[in-house]
Amino acid sequence: MAIRPIIPSTPIEIRLYTLLASVPAGRVVTYGQLADLIGLPNRARWVGQVLKMLPRETRLPWHRVVNAQGRISLPPMEGGNDQSERLRNEGVLVTDDGRISLRLYRWHPDYRYTRHSSFS
Repeated sequence: MAIRPIIPSTPIEIRLYTLLASVPAGRVVTYGQLADLIGLPNRARWVGQVLKMLPRETRLPWHRVVNAQGRISLPPMEGGNDQSERLRNEGVLVTDDGRISLRLYRWHPDYRYTRHSSFS
């Protein structure tokens, strides 16, 4: 199966995909954190909607994005089980009910990725 390229339609989507691609294995980021970092505070739902449109075979680490409570938002049979498995394979402890400790696993990007830098 050929991998369809992701074609961002706006500069802000380019920022989102670039930032998401920067989240290292073994770390997670919240929808709201991504929104804040690309300069769209309070737009966590928008981030979720954009990520929902990613092609199934994307290489972007969508599985490293969780909700503000550190939980997997996807229902188990609609990607949640896959997300849990991918995170566990990266060494992230995921509880049976889909919780991840943000204190232990949250990604803290260096300054170059913040909206206060030249990234935005």
